Amino acid sequence: MSAERILYVNQEITPYLEASYMSIIGRYLPQSIQEKGLEIRTFMPRYGLINERRNQLHEVIRLSGQNIVINDNDYPLVVKVASIQSIRMQTYFIDSEDFFQRKFILTDKNGKFFSDNDERAIFYARGVMETVKNLGWGPNVIHCHGWIACLVPLFAKTLYKDNPLFSNAKIVYSLYDESFEKNLNRSFGTKLKACGIPPKEVVNNYKSPGYNVTMKAAMQYSDAIVISHPNVSQELRDFAAATGKPLFEHREEQYADDYLDLYNQLMQ
Repeated sequence: MSAERILYVNQEITPYLEASYMSIIGRYLPQSIQEKGLEIRTFMPRYGLINERRNQLHEVIRLSGQNIVINDNDYPLVVKVASIQSIRMQTYFIDSEDFFQRKFILTDKNGKFFSDNDERAIFYARGVMETVKNLGWGPNVIHCHGWIACLVPLFAKTLYKDNPLFSNAKIVYSLYDESFEKNLNRSFGTKLKACGIPPKEVVNNYKSPGYNVTMKAAMQYSDAIVISHPNVSQELRDFAAATGKPLFEHREEQYADDYLDLYNQLMQ
């Protein structure tokens, strides 16, 4: 069992961000699975509201320095790491001056959705995949939490599907009580195709890309789905059920065993 590896791609983790429903799961689920004897790696964006000194973040030079191209622009990838010493759990942070220095997550101080969230999601997904590749650490399961991780299933099943580190990885996507009304930038599909995503995949899954559309696409490219919050919309619940993929609801009590059972089911 110790050889089995779970990669967590998170939007929020406490204590690096204030405690929230999502950030608490981001913190304690990996710990619980690590305590079950599996290897884990955990990622999140290095938002500007994270206090680097207090949380003792430091740059991993050997993993930084790569450029990620989005819409013909080069963006330097910076990778940082911090540890929760009491449980010996590291978190890798994907950083970018262009995308993650601001003091907010998906919306500004007035609640306005960032116009470049499409590029932020692309950068984060590519940054995670490239960093894991540079670590040489092939996961058995990739478990994604939150909207900012919504493109990881797509990239894993298209751009990286022939890479031996990812070719057999199973994807789990957890849905939360999130949403946004505004569609992503209308050039989102063009940017995905420029990354190497097959045009057919873009046309079939990212027309008028709003919140529900991107969530449905994430589910399409995943191997299992988790309803992580009771307020997930009925539309997304129905879509998840219609995929026919393994599906269960997150329970607050003793959930580590639930996830371990799911991971083992997928890895068989």
